[in-house]
Amino acid sequence: MGVRSAAVGVVVGGFLMVAVQLPSLWRQLRSPGPVPDTTAGPAGPAGSAGPAAGERPMRLALIAAVLLFALCRQSQVLVERFLASSLPAGAISHLNYAQKVAQIPMTLSLMVCTVTFPVVARALADGDTRRARARVERDLVLASCVVLAGMCAVLACAPQMIGLLFQRGAFTAADTAATADVMRVYALGLLGQTLVGALVRCYFSAGRPSWYPLAVMAAGIATTSLIGAATVSRWGVAGIAAANAAGITVTAVLLLTGLRGTGRGNPTGITLGLRTVLAELGRPVLASVLAVAAGTFAAGRLASPVAALAAGCTAVAAVFVPLALSVLGARRSASALRSLRTVTRRLTHGRNR
Repeated sequence: MGVRSAAVGVVVGGFLMVAVQLPSLWRQLRSPGPVPDTTAGPAGPAGSAGPAAGERPMRLALIAAVLLFALCRQSQVLVERFLASSLPAGAISHLNYAQKVAQIPMTLSLMVCTVTFPVVARALADGDTRRARARVERDLVLASCVVLAGMCAVLACAPQMIGLLFQRGAFTAADTAATADVMRVYALGLLGQTLVGALVRCYFSAGRPSWYPLAVMAAGIATTSLIGAATVSRWGVAGIAAANAAGITVTAVLLLTGLRGTGRGNPTGITLGLRTVLAELGRPVLASVLAVAAGTFAAGRLASPVAALAAGCTAVAAVFVPLALSVLGARRSASALRSLRTVTRRLTHGRNR
């Protein structure tokens, strides 16, 4: 079947992921809603049906806002592929390989935000915006440290990673070099990707629709399109990767700016200190610069790809981890671990009930 076997695997895997979650979703849909308080008297001319009637449009608007944001974010792939379609054969493959490998650190970092999402939602439901703000700020720094560690390894050891993973058959050494160059450029936007994933939950976790994330995501897509169109003829697929990094960084900055104060774009009540957050993020970014330099030097000393990759990753970890821990601090690191354990226990308890 050749490459079709991979496509079949993706389809089967997608169906299995849906099938695993369907029983839980079905139980939630079948569960009875909250019992109305009949002692409070009628809420209006229509009695107690007033709040329930107004709640349905609110839920639909919230779902629409989330879905349109996700759709707009995924449209970035279409923009990239359209721009790359005019390039020589193999360019789209280089971009695709580079993105798939470089996105692994981002996926790991966003797992932290996914696990702690119930903490933020619970705090907002209780009206405790201070606790929600503290949780979001800690998650931003923690997720940024995780993705920056992976980004350092990608920047320092890109040729070795691509060579070990893909250099066989029709994938030649020239393809490895081209893909590694693209991956290094694409990796510059990983911090922006992570910040977008971490910040957008602030807008959608309060149970009220917000169209601001969709607007800023559209601005990011426009930035990607304009920069990509201007650079693709000169820099090729590397220009598309640079446009991707610039566009998602613009979106991250706008999302962060939108949380400076309360307003129509920020229905959650969470306000983040922009200078404080940037100062917290600036230190791990500086640490990543030193780690990339150390990793690149170590990986370049060895001819064997396996040994070079091991040496580069070790050097990155030796430089970045101590500096990142100094940024997080012992108290913040312990708090993050406690939150992860607490949420894991709650999710396990919820499944066993």
